[in-house]
Order: sequence, then C-alpha cells, then structure tokens
Amino acid sequence: MSESDTTDAGNAPELRTPIVAVLGHVDHGKTSLLDEVRGSAVTAGEAGAITQHIGATAVPLATISEIAGSLVDPDDFDLPGLLFIDTPGHHSFSTLRSRGGALADIAILVVDVNDGFQPQTYEALNILKRTQTPFIVAANKIDTVPGWNPNPDDPVQTTLEAQSDRAESRLNEQLYEIIGQLSDEGFSADMYWRVQNFRENIGVVPVSAETGEGIPDLLTVLMGLSQRYLKDEMSIDTDGPGVGTVLEVKDERGFGTTLDTVLYDGTIRADDTIVVGGQNEPILTDVRALLQPQPLAEIRTERQFEQVESVRAAAGVKIAAPDLDDAMAGAPVRVVRDRNVEEIVAAVRAELADIEVSTDERGLVVKADTLGSLEAIASNLKDAEIPIVRAEVGDVAPRDVAVASTAEDPKNKAILGFNVEVLDDAEAEIETTGVDLFADDVIYQLVEEYEAHVAAIEDAQQEQILDKIQRPCRFRILEDHVFRQSNPAVVGVEVLSGTLKRNSRVVAWAGNEPERVGELKSLQDAGEDIDSARAGESVAASIDGPTVGRQINEGDELWTEIPEKHAKILEQELADEIPADELEALRMYLDNHRKRDPFWGK
Repeated sequence: MSESDTTDAGNAPELRTPIVAVLGHVDHGKTSLLDEVRGSAVTAGEAGAITQHIGATAVPLATISEIAGSLVDPDDFDLPGLLFIDTPGHHSFSTLRSRGGALADIAILVVDVNDGFQPQTYEALNILKRTQTPFIVAANKIDTVPGWNPNPDDPVQTTLEAQSDRAESRLNEQLYEIIGQLSDEGFSADMYWRVQNFRENIGVVPVSAETGEGIPDLLTVLMGLSQRYLKDEMSIDTDGPGVGTVLEVKDERGFGTTLDTVLYDGTIRADDTIVVGGQNEPILTDVRALLQPQPLAEIRTERQFEQVESVRAAAGVKIAAPDLDDAMAGAPVRVVRDRNVEEIVAAVRAELADIEVSTDERGLVVKADTLGSLEAIASNLKDAEIPIVRAEVGDVAPRDVAVASTAEDPKNKAILGFNVEVLDDAEAEIETTGVDLFADDVIYQLVEEYEAHVAAIEDAQQEQILDKIQRPCRFRILEDHVFRQSNPAVVGVEVLSGTLKRNSRVVAWAGNEPERVGELKSLQDAGEDIDSARAGESVAASIDGPTVGRQINEGDELWTEIPEKHAKILEQELADEIPADELEALRMYLDNHRKRDPFWGK
C-alpha cells in the first residue's frame, strides 16, 4: 500500500511488522543465526526483498514463505513479515523499552545444544521474564552432534528422519537437557511441534545456523506466534506521528551525533520536529536527515548511507539532528507533527520518569549503557537490598568517582559499570581515591562480584571487632609447671576451650562470683613470645598479681574475664564467627554469671 493510498483511506490502521530480538550467551550463534536467515533469503532468490535497516533487517512474508516452503502459506497471514534487530549480544537491546514494555514484540533465545545454559542465557531469561516478552528457544548447532548427516536448509523433522538412530538419540538427550534447564527456571517447554498452547509452553526449535537446517521451522513458528498472539498489538496508524526507541547514540562523519532508532509506531519524515529523552531533560530538535543503509549493504561493514524522505514503522532508521549529545540509548523518540509541543515533552518526561531509578542518600554509583539496562541493574540491586546513591546512563566519568569517593561506608565507595567505558581521567581518579570499580556485561555477575566484595569487607570488619573484643577462654594450671611463684607468677597452662590472649584479665570462680586474680601479661611457646593460644595447646603464661600457693594453685581452672558488654556482643552478634569450643566457653561463662543475675549480658 502506498503512502497516498493510506492517506486516502483516512488513516485506516495497518498491521506493522513484529520486532524480533535475538538473545543468548556469547558464542552460542546469535549473529550466525541472523546471517543464515539473510543468507537463506539470498539463496531463495529473494535478495531484493530483504531490506537492510539501521540496526535491523526486514524479512517480508513472501520471503519467509519462500524459505519455509510448505510450512508457511502466505494466505494464512496478514502480518507483513518480521523485523529482526541486528544487534544480537548488543546486550543493551534486550532491556530497551517501548512505553513501559520491551521494545521487542517477540524474542529468540539461542542456546548451543552442546553447552546448554550459560551465564548470559540465564541473564537473557531474567530479562524475558521481567519484560514478559514471548519467546521461543533456538537450540543451535545440531550439525555438531556426532554422526550428524547434514541436509542443508531442510525443515527439522525432515532432517531428523535422515539421521541414524544414534545421532537422533544424542540430539534428543541434549534437547531434553535444555528443556530441563528451562523447567528449573520456571518455564514449561517442549519441542515446538508438540506444543499445543504457546502461551503456556515454550517451543524449542532445533536449528543449525551453519547448515540452515531448522531455519524454515524457526521462521514458521515466529510468524505463527506473531499472527496468533500479537496481531492486535501490531495495528497502528502508519501515517501518524512516529514513536520509537533509541538503540544507540553514535557520531557519524558528516552528520555529527546521530540516533540509531527503532520506529515501532507511525511515520517519521525528514522535516519533522522530534522530542528525544536526554540525560537531564527531554531534547527538542528538528530532523536534519533520515539515513538508511545503501540497498543490500551489510550494516556492520558498509558505512555508506542514503538519505530518505520518510520511514514508517516498524523500521530501523538513523536520525541526524542538532543537539543530540545528551540523548540516551533506550530513551523514547517522538515526532511532534501537528500536536502540542509541551504535551509531547511531558509525555517523554513521563516515560523517562517511569524508567528512573530511585536513589538513596547513601549507596553506590551505577553506570549503564542504556536506560533499560540501568533499570535491570537497579531491580537486581533492590532485590539484594543494596542502596544506590546515583544511577545514570553513560561512561564512568570523574564526577562519578568524586561521588563514590565521599562515601563514609567503605561498602559504598564503589562504582558498578555495565557495558560502559571508563574515561581516562576517571581511571586516574579511581587509582588515587581508592574507589572500587566493578565492570561486567552480565548483570547478575556484576551484582555477585559486588556482593563478594561486600562480604570481604564485612569479614574484615568482623575480624577487627573480634580483635578488639575480649574472647572467652577456660584454662588450667599444669601440675609441676611452676616456673616462678610471683611478681609475676610464671606457670605452664593448658587451654581447655576458647582463645587465650595476652593482656587479658584472669578470674577464678568462687561459687557464683568471679574473683579477679591478676592480669595475663605474656605467653611463651618453646621460649618464643606469642600473642595467643588455642584450645588443646599448652604454653607458659606470665600472670601479674597472684602468688602460686596463695591466690592460685597447680591444677586450678581459671578464666579470662569478659566485660558484660563484650559478652553481649559475642552472644548476640558474633556467635557464628567464633569457633565451637570458644562458644562453649562463652556459654559456660554466661551460665555462671546468670545463676547470680539472670539478665547478665542480655
């Protein structure tokens, strides 16, 4: 339908192309899967039908039908085809949004049949869960199964029939392993041809990006699901003011800062005024040029663009316009056209506010490549009860280091960076200020690294507290081991339980009353000075105050004195941190005190 046809029809709604995201672990074949879809179209003599967009590839229904053969009858569908986002592993895409939902209408989760679930597979699943994006699983690399007999570009059930029992059995084992891993994550799944209800079960499609086997099935399932479950959402006014989401903000020679944008509603024209989400405020600017790749140019290698007058959804387009330096990946783009500018600015501001991460007065600094990933990290940190003081899209800059360096709590003296660069001057400041930087491209690994860091700090803090607290100890003066009777008394002792430390006060229990007998000044083992002795060890102890034969005697059981405040901290806060024998000594000590005063140390 031409633009004039649509206009004459009074802006009747049309069905747009569903947007397909490809997610999965690195090296599991996301890019090669997309390349194979393109390659299949070329092989099918449909090269001219495939159009390359900025950040996306459009595959029309006729081409899908050609590739899928008998699996797809074009008469069964009214959706125009599929728009594949070209930036797999462009992790930021997976968390980009459109009006509060995921930018993708449907997703393919690519899993290597040999490797099964890996860190980024779980990460992708978490994103799909959170955004409630429908998806199918492409179980890739079936051609690597030992004994596999490849049948290029065949539907999967056709190629399965051509395999030996042994090869098919091996593949089934691997597929059921993946189905089991999905089940562990709360998803019911099965081979796609056995799934009755795709709303309740995930379809698994065995494929090979290398041989093209299963690609017909993959496209068939995507078209079928889109037609059945997404058709209502695909209805748009294609001539209405365009609405999209920024994939990337890029400097382009000759055009300055540009926006790689996925348009999912309406049309954008070369003379439009647009509002874009910015780091501080929405940006109001005029389109200078709309750019598309040259026909059939592969976007990753070919940098030549052609200017176009208008682009209608769903499509990828590069927008050149002034004042885009503060634009953010993941931010909304809206065409103003004949509407009130203030209302559009307010709508963009509201959409940004929806994504805004709530911050605390104290916490750590978080930087991410897109608003969506920022939101995903914030959600993970909130679940882990980790506070955030500052959360922004963009590279780690000196001002981020300055904020982190002022934190009083060493746990908050940190920056978490997801998929971002660290600017050189920020790098220098990190080294001089002692701020801890954590960087990763898998969100849950980033959070885990930080949690391990926090645990290490807390352990060190506990150690410091334990060092300052008087530890419980029960020990006995050994018979025939009196080396000096007084000033100070030097005797051999055996540690019965707990930790004996020098500079401890020593008591003996007389009934329910502890009587102080002196102060343990030093410890020696085989003539060497030592700081402490543990249960089971025998050492020489120098005790200032008592005289052997008067206040203390051979065979006496003595204790280190524990101040009541220390006893309370040990029992209530540090019981898990001290050895079992020390805990036993503490409990005996408390029991003795509590016979006299039931509330002692509570």
